[in-house]
Amino acid sequence: MNPTCDPSLKSWIPVSADSDFPIQNLPFGVFCRRSGEVAVGVAIGDQVLDLAVLHGAGHFSGTPVATDNVFARPTLNDFLACGRAAGSAVRAVVSSLLAEGNATLRDDTTLRNQTLVPQSDVEMLLPTQVGNYVDFYSSKEHATNVGSMFRDPSNPLLPNWVHIPVGYNGRASSVIVSGVDVRRPMGQTKADDADAPTYGPCRLLDFELEVGFITGSGNELGAQIPTDRAADHIAGMVLLNDWSARDIQKWEYVPLGPFLGKTFATSISPWLVTLDALEPFRVPGPQQDPQPLPYLQFSGDWAYDMQLEVWLQAADMSEPVRLTKTNFRYMYWNMLQQLAHMTVNGTNVLPGDLYGSGTVSGPTEDSRGSMLEICWKGTKPLTLPNGQQRKFIADGDTVIMRGWCQGDGYRIGFGELRSTVLSASE
Repeated sequence: MNPTCDPSLKSWIPVSADSDFPIQNLPFGVFCRRSGEVAVGVAIGDQVLDLAVLHGAGHFSGTPVATDNVFARPTLNDFLACGRAAGSAVRAVVSSLLAEGNATLRDDTTLRNQTLVPQSDVEMLLPTQVGNYVDFYSSKEHATNVGSMFRDPSNPLLPNWVHIPVGYNGRASSVIVSGVDVRRPMGQTKADDADAPTYGPCRLLDFELEVGFITGSGNELGAQIPTDRAADHIAGMVLLNDWSARDIQKWEYVPLGPFLGKTFATSISPWLVTLDALEPFRVPGPQQDPQPLPYLQFSGDWAYDMQLEVWLQAADMSEPVRLTKTNFRYMYWNMLQQLAHMTVNGTNVLPGDLYGSGTVSGPTEDSRGSMLEICWKGTKPLTLPNGQQRKFIADGDTVIMRGWCQGDGYRIGFGELRSTVLSASE
């Protein structure tokens, strides 16, 4: 076991048992102080540890980032470009400094006050400058549900689905961080009984519960990343809400696939949870049948026992209500396969690129990852505690996503991914 994952580790910083950010987690993010200073930090309990200040104090000597303060930057990109080994080295230093019994930072009052800031006093920013964004479609349960609704329930999957991790290139410029509002998109839609399309606000706005991974060191154009080296190129994971305008998408997607119905917003959580922190929670994934082609085969367990939830709070509700609870371990295609398939044609990936898993749905009705599935294409509306009904997302609704891996007395969490829907700008 990686020593930074030891369940017995404790920090001299108080951390509650239900916190997403114990010393076993130590996710990376970009934060802005009230003074306007921006830096890379690590979450620990309800605090943020400023890595730029720590670097200036010489605490990362002997690591791959010793000579360049990559933490005094407005994104994680330069740090991620140093590779996964550099991230692991930094994580080890931080874990040691925060460990119970280590007085180096704890008893240095001046440095401690400079480096630690309450999370409530900072604004979390987009963790990376996203150069490229790819969204996959890798949950067999989700693909089966959608195929049953819109195609043949007895044969819901298209022939290629069990042979390749299906995906598409999305729009990086509209990737936003948790807390940024989402405006209902405008576009063309066409009713089934109409002769022509009309222009107006999306009426069938939906969330998609996903987990994203972010790449670290990339590859040269023309080179592939095989499955046995893919993990070395993955810096960590975030929660992801792939907002979808179902009615706009329905009209536009033939013949080239998703376009305006997807590109208006993609929300991600601000903390990048590393593969090191998630290592203890790797589990076997679903059996893949037929066996994938050799370039998609892999060894080891690469699914994760990660609990995922979506909550909804209408504008006049005092508390949110849970809509679904599922688990990331259900995903048919894993990250190694997705990255290997993405690069099999020689495409190059960059540090900070974002890859969405596709909607995470489970095998039961209460584990579906989108309103399209929860309300089954609008035929089974749900009733909220305030008496209102929902088939899709309404203006003023706040969608909250949460995810964590449960350890023995601690959890490795992502924090909340929260977005409120604003009315369309006509």
